[in-house]
Amino acid sequence: MTTPTQPEPRAEPRRVPCPTCGRPALFAPENPSRPFCSARCRGVDLGAWANESYRVEVKPVSEDDDTLPD
Repeated sequence: MTTPTQPEPRAEPRRVPCPTCGRPALFAPENPSRPFCSARCRGVDLGAWANESYRVEVKPVSEDDDTLPD
């Protein structure tokens, strides 16, 4: 006699905080805006990049300095 197999329990979808607004966002292929919660938040982040709001600070280098910055 065969025993019925139990279906494997499905894991809860992973949720991460949206980088723009902080609301929970589904981090799975079903969310085309991941890691953002919506297309709006994705657009806000893209606009910040386009406006150069995100910057990486570097030590200024003088023109006569031949060494590379650290």
